[in-house]
Amino acid sequence: MTLLTDPLRAALVANAVASAEQPRHDPLPVLKLFSPLGPATWLATELMDDGDSLFGLADLGFGCPELGYFSLSEIAALRLPFGLGIERDLSFATVHPLSLWLAAARAGGSIQVAEAWLAHRARELPPHDRGG
Repeated sequence: MTLLTDPLRAALVANAVASAEQPRHDPLPVLKLFSPLGPATWLATELMDDGDSLFGLADLGFGCPELGYFSLSEIAALRLPFGLGIERDLSFATVHPLSLWLAAARAGGSIQVAEAWLAHRARELPPHDRGG
């Protein structure tokens, strides 16, 4: 599976440029990577100039999701049992900025809990606030 498509790359680079120009920029995550065999999950908002370093929220399943940088090539190189690797969530989309994901993930102890909570919250928003 291709973890980073050209449109995703462009969105991540655009967020990186906006964050560099606007210190208070709070982008939406545009990429979700996950382990099909466990809780490890990464939400990326930006791709750095090196084309490999992603910035976003990382959760390795220890109950302490953290903001930071992670390497796309290292994640792509991970080999899991049964010949599996890290996957991209093809249906991931969000209306919530990274700061809200961080708060929800820290409160719930994981990105997975945050995702459930934020999905419930998004259903309660008026249609124009859901991007519809």
